[in-house]
Amino acid sequence: MVSLDNAVIARLEKGGKRYEILVDPELVDQFKSDPSSVSLDDLLATDEIWHDAKGGERPTEEKIQSTFGTTELLDCVTDILTKGSIQLTTAQRRQMISDKRQQIITEISRTAIDPKSKAPHPATRIELALDELRWNPDPFLSVERQIKDAISVLRPVIPLSFETIKLAFRVSGSAYGSVQREVRSDVIKEQWLPNGDWAFVVEIPAGMKGEYLSKVAKRDPNTEVKELN
Repeated sequence: MVSLDNAVIARLEKGGKRYEILVDPELVDQFKSDPSSVSLDDLLATDEIWHDAKGGERPTEEKIQSTFGTTELLDCVTDILTKGSIQLTTAQRRQMISDKRQQIITEISRTAIDPKSKAPHPATRIELALDELRWNPDPFLSVERQIKDAISVLRPVIPLSFETIKLAFRVSGSAYGSVQREVRSDVIKEQWLPNGDWAFVVEIPAGMKGEYLSKVAKRDPNTEVKELN
């Protein structure tokens, strides 16, 4: 369960009364898109429905039944999140926007390159551009959903390219376990060589090349790498 300190209030006014639940703000968008993908244990700080969460006032089961037509927690939570609103303090909203903004900036910096220089854009350049454009993310929408919006805003002022590259690595067999854990989601081809070395090919965003080389080299300082055409 999300801690009470990190939870926010979701509220629905219905039947002349207020109904509240304490939820993880980072999971609200995912739950609303696909309730089956989020467990209530992860979403809720308490498995209670409140009239006033801060004051500790709770409705009776009879009241919940008459208002929602059910006492099933999942159904009530779904109703509150889809028809109600999220209550944030100014500090909570500011922090959530800041956190999401930084995640978006980091992701664009890691995956985008300048199409002329083929070099990644520094995060500070992206951040300053978003400042000038006065763009901020929605605190409740996922980072994945908002990256495209940020890119469309940035493109008129910063040249962005999202090319991919293929890198072929050769690492010692003794480093296989630690390297494989780092790269397995990107491997498109692999084979064991006669001398016991492990060779593999990954396809990654071009902007991640430097980061990727460092990641593998930390596991095997003697690694060999070649960029494929």
